[in-house]
Amino acid sequence: MILIRPLLLVSLLLAASAHGGQARYLGLLNRAYDSVVTVDVAPAGTEAFAPRSIDILAGGGGSTMIRLADEGCRFDLRVAFRNGRRVVYRDVDVCRGDTLVIAPLKKTPDDRAVALEPQTPTRGR
Repeated sequence: MILIRPLLLVSLLLAASAHGGQARYLGLLNRAYDSVVTVDVAPAGTEAFAPRSIDILAGGGGSTMIRLADEGCRFDLRVAFRNGRRVVYRDVDVCRGDTLVIAPLKKTPDDRAVALEPQTPTRGR
């Protein structure tokens, strides 16, 4: 099962390149404590979020790959957890990295959920 995911990711990337498109993909690695149930994507700085189909992404290390768009480098990602909390990762630059680490959340004084640390996509995680 562990080898199936990397092989699936490679096959998706090869299929995208075979079509000649510039489709953007992003790996998600869930280091938060709770499972991710939905992911919405928008061009950076807009509120034009569109849902992306994912299976429930287990907390503590679950991973998946999502397709973002056919062009562009910067996106906002809205992540919803099973416990009802949500966080928005703003201005994620997928041209600089291919994996976004979803960090554990903390509450702010105004009761918003935010990532414990800002996350920049990294290469090859």
